[in-house]
Amino acid sequence: MTYRRAVMPALAGGLLLTALLWWVGASAHALRLPGATGMLDGQAAAELEHWLTPWSYDPPASAQFGTNVSGGSGGAAGTAGTNYLALYVTAMQIRFGAVFAFFVPGALLLVRRLPPVRGRMPAALLAIWAWGVVAGVLAVTISTPWLIASGGNGSFRFLPRLAGAISSGRQVLVVTALVAAALTVVIARVAANGAGPLTPEAVPARAARLAATVGTAVIALSLVVLSYLPVAAAIQQVSPDIGLFAEPGDLLRQWLLLGGWSGPGGTPLGAWLLYRSGDVLLLAVVWWVLRRLPGLFTRATVPAMAAGAVCATVLGLLASQLLRVVLDGVGSSVRWDLLRLSAGIGEGVPAALTWGLVAGSAAALTLRVAGGGAKTADATTPVEGSAHLA
Repeated sequence: MTYRRAVMPALAGGLLLTALLWWVGASAHALRLPGATGMLDGQAAAELEHWLTPWSYDPPASAQFGTNVSGGSGGAAGTAGTNYLALYVTAMQIRFGAVFAFFVPGALLLVRRLPPVRGRMPAALLAIWAWGVVAGVLAVTISTPWLIASGGNGSFRFLPRLAGAISSGRQVLVVTALVAAALTVVIARVAANGAGPLTPEAVPARAARLAATVGTAVIALSLVVLSYLPVAAAIQQVSPDIGLFAEPGDLLRQWLLLGGWSGPGGTPLGAWLLYRSGDVLLLAVVWWVLRRLPGLFTRATVPAMAAGAVCATVLGLLASQLLRVVLDGVGSSVRWDLLRLSAGIGEGVPAALTWGLVAGSAAALTLRVAGGGAKTADATTPVEGSAHLA
């Protein structure tokens, strides 16, 4: 699909995602009204408000402390409070603008290389959904320094506070990104009509499997090696004294670790293995998606494979987290407390972005090297042939 045909779906999806996030943020204050707490119990309303607040223009209490920071009184204190409030508003403007700015290029690349024609519709929907989650997390990351400064003490433990804020609002992103992805795919499906044949060239089956294995091994480095609790603790305890950028351990952990695990310990081996099935599911999803991507892309370029691997890792994370919600719900005495059980949905997206880019690039290079002399075409792709190696 040409860029001219792909740009409209990407723009429409970006606008819808931005509008939905603004809408849910504007609804956060409604959860503090007596009617909301009457319809929902107080704990559920507080949890929902916690999910929506990162997208709300209503400043939290921490953004209103600026009036006490200047040490002045009267007009000086009022001016300081106004300035801190302006910082908060600027942060939210950057956040919503960044959501659109990050979503559109990724969706444009995915729609162009993975057009939602017959045989590719579900793959395109899932890929753009995952990219919408990534775009939201990146937007939160970019705008958080302004939010920290709006509290009046931006230099105090900056990196740990940045790490804590990056993970906020992700539960809302999972839902809104799915809606935006659905609109993007529908418009892209219409735009693909009359675009001509979109059949890719064949990729050797052996090369595709080898590329998927190499990419999955990169993801396993984070999930299995770095996420082992003794290693993860060593990463988190990194704390060089370099002023504003001291104590980067929490931030490194968030951008490098896809999970956390330890040995069975006092837990029964069967229960431990059952809970580790989420990690196995993540790696299985990543391998399967990377195995299929060369046959789904119209052209398996390095940027396309890197974006596809990021989306595969995010989808694997969501699948493993949903499995753990089910496992926790079955073993919990509060089986229907979905809000509490779903609190971990969307974790690990920064690490998925980091390792997904590396895994996708490694898979693309493996395809290029291993596919050069192979002769056996991949017969498992949903369309005739597969992808051209660039």
